[in-house]
Amino acid sequence: MAGTMKHLQHHVKWAQRRQKWWALALIVPLFIFVLFSFLWPIGMMLSRSVENSIVADTLPLTIVALEDWTADGGEPPPAAYLALLQDMTAAVAGRTHNQLGSRLNYEESGMASLFRRTGRGVQQMDSALVTQAIDFAADKNGLGIVVAITARDALIAMDSRWASPRPWTIIKTHAAPLTDGYFLQAIDLRRSSQGIDRQPVERRIMLRLFLRTFVMSLVITVACLLLGYPLAYLLAESPPGRANLLLILVLLPFWTSLLVRTSAWKVLLQQQGVVNDILVWLGLVADAERLVMINNHVGTIIAMTHILLPFMILPLYSVMGTIPRTLSHAARSLGASSWAAFWRVYFPQSVPGIGAGTLLVFILAMGYYITPEIVGGTSGVFISNRIAYHISTSLNWGLAAALGVILLVTVLVLYWAYDRILGAGSLRLG
Repeated sequence: MAGTMKHLQHHVKWAQRRQKWWALALIVPLFIFVLFSFLWPIGMMLSRSVENSIVADTLPLTIVALEDWTADGGEPPPAAYLALLQDMTAAVAGRTHNQLGSRLNYEESGMASLFRRTGRGVQQMDSALVTQAIDFAADKNGLGIVVAITARDALIAMDSRWASPRPWTIIKTHAAPLTDGYFLQAIDLRRSSQGIDRQPVERRIMLRLFLRTFVMSLVITVACLLLGYPLAYLLAESPPGRANLLLILVLLPFWTSLLVRTSAWKVLLQQQGVVNDILVWLGLVADAERLVMINNHVGTIIAMTHILLPFMILPLYSVMGTIPRTLSHAARSLGASSWAAFWRVYFPQSVPGIGAGTLLVFILAMGYYITPEIVGGTSGVFISNRIAYHISTSLNWGLAAALGVILLVTVLVLYWAYDRILGAGSLRLG
C-alpha cells in the first residue's frame, strides 16, 4: 500500500512538473519577443547615453601625452602634437577621424571641420614625416624634439586652431570611455576643464522643452478629463443599445490614421480654415483679426486633446460600468441631493478610472511627436520632437538616448507616485 502511494505521488509530481515546463514553453516565445523588442532596445539606449569610446579608441597616444597638461599652461607639449599626428594618420587610414570630429562637435562647434581639414592635410602630407613620427618612440638622442616641433608646425599649417589650447582641452576633457556629457547637455549643462558649466545662451533649449512638454501634457490631460468624464458617465448611465452606439463613436477615430487626423486639424485651425470661417460668420471675430490657432501651442493642445480623448474615456467607462446604480438611488432615498449623491457616493468609486486615464493620457502626451511636429510649429513642439531630430537629422544618438532615458525615468516616477497615492492594484484600463 505504501509503495502504491509513493508511486502515485511520484506520478502526480511528474505530471505537475510537466505542466510547469509546458507552461514555461508557452511563455518562452513571448519572453524572447519582449526581450528583443523592448528590453534590448532600452539597454542599447542606456548604453548609448554614456558610451564615449570613440575618443579613447581614436586618439590613444594623444590622451597619454596630455595627461600632465593643463589648459592654464598654454599650448600642449610638442610630444602631444607628435602623438596627435600619429593618431590622425591611423584614424585617416581607418576612416574614423570624421566620426571623432562629429562626436566632439556635440561639445564644441567647429570640431568637426577641424578634424576634417586635419584629415585632408594628413592625407596630403609627405609620408617621410609620418615615418619619422612612428620611429620616434625608440629615439633617445634628442632628435625627437626636432621631429615633434616639425609635427607641430605641420598640424598648425593644416589648421591654425591647433595652436590654441581650446581643441586640446576638449580632447582631454572628453577622453574617458564613459561620459556624463550627454545627460549634462540634456539639462543645458556641459563639462569643461573647470568642471560643470552652463551651456551658452543660444544652446539652452532642453530645459525649456522639458518644461513645455510637462506643462502642455498636463493641460492636455486636464482637458481630456474634463471632456471625457461626462462622456464616460453618459456611456455608463445609458441603456445598452445607446451605450454601444456611443462607444462606437468614441472608437471611430481609431479607424482613421493618426497622420490624417492631425492633418485635418491643420486644415481646420488655419486662419482661412473652417473654425475661423465659422467664428467670422457668427460675428465673434472680425475677418481682419482671424485667430492664429496653428503652428503654436494652441494647435498642439487642441489636436492632441482630440487624439488622446478616447484613452481617457475608455478607462473611465470601464470603472463606471461596474459601479452599482443602486448606491446613488439609496443615497437619494436617504435624503441626499443628486449632487451630494454623485459627489459623495459615485465620484469616489470612479477615482481608479480617473487615475488610470490621467496616467495613460499624460504618459502618451509626453511621448507624442507626430502631432506637435505637424501643428506645433516652433512654440508647440515637445522634447520628443528633439529626440526625433537628433536620431534622424543630427545623428547625435547619445543625446537622443539621454533624453529618452530622462523621459523613461519620468514615466517610472509617475507610476511610482500613482502607486503610492492610489495603489497600482486599482489601475483599470478597460
